[in-house]
Amino acid sequence: MAKAQKSETPVSFEAALAELETLVATMESGDLSLEQSLTSYQRGAELLKYCQTQLADAQERVRILEAGELKPYVENQDRS
Repeated sequence: MAKAQKSETPVSFEAALAELETLVATMESGDLSLEQSLTSYQRGAELLKYCQTQLADAQERVRILEAGELKPYVENQDRS
């Protein structure tokens, strides 16, 4: 089985999400061969894992910030 697509690490979460959306649309069109569909599915799974990891990392960073740095926002009610 020849590999049609080279797996590359996305440059950003947004780039990965955009590529994943394109893959899904292409697969939903029904215009791909079985081999192309399998390759696209594999790439989609890689992108999904990347996005999930990026989101988990972001959530952890927010949790750390909230625990030690951030304070609740209080709007200044005393505006003249």
